[in-house]
Amino acid sequence: MRQIILDTETTGLDPAQGHRVVELACVELENRSLTGNHLHLYLNPDRDSDPEALAVHGLTTDFLSQHPRFEDVAHQLVEYVKGAEVIIHNAAFDVKFLNAELGRAGLPRFDALCEKVTDSLLFARELFPGKRNSLDALCERFGISNAHRTLHGALLDSELLAEVWLAMTRGQEGLRMDFNDQDAGNAQAGTERVRVDTSLLRVVVPTAEELQAHAAYMDVLDKAAGKPCVWRALEANMV
Repeated sequence: MRQIILDTETTGLDPAQGHRVVELACVELENRSLTGNHLHLYLNPDRDSDPEALAVHGLTTDFLSQHPRFEDVAHQLVEYVKGAEVIIHNAAFDVKFLNAELGRAGLPRFDALCEKVTDSLLFARELFPGKRNSLDALCERFGISNAHRTLHGALLDSELLAEVWLAMTRGQEGLRMDFNDQDAGNAQAGTERVRVDTSLLRVVVPTAEELQAHAAYMDVLDKAAGKPCVWRALEANMV
């Protein structure tokens, strides 16, 4: 399924108090790779941002007044998310604002426009219970540099979240296999194991640079897991 990573910036915390979306950004993933097909919009909210919100995103009323209103570009969002899974960090907040904006434009609710909405914050909390799971914390956990993130920006945050999402959903949860169980399953299925003469296999020795890169990657896995990764545990047992 096509996946969209989405983020917004707003004038405040509650659309019920008249707060509006001032920036909307989406980045597209196809087959777990960024396509470069992004959607990025600055929006005129016809009001000032709360001081606290302005301190977060830095988008002034004067700057935003030069850009279109949400209802003038809503069709771009509708077409862009159609049929996609949309991934949002703390989705309830962004979807609440998007629903308010879409309602003003006479359009359906956001979850009716896309195939599925996934909250990456809830996913992270299940993966790392009891730990900090803000975007900054997850970037640190997975070794993703966010040093250039001095202010919150929807496009930059979407790009960072895309990297975090790919890191959190690598797919393989374990590296161990129970070969005895596998053999029993093969026997029951009537499958014959193929014996390989390992003396005929070519041995490729890694270079010093490859070993250094491997060690650096193991450090990232250790940091994400909060303990030595499986490979390091196996290496320790072999020493």
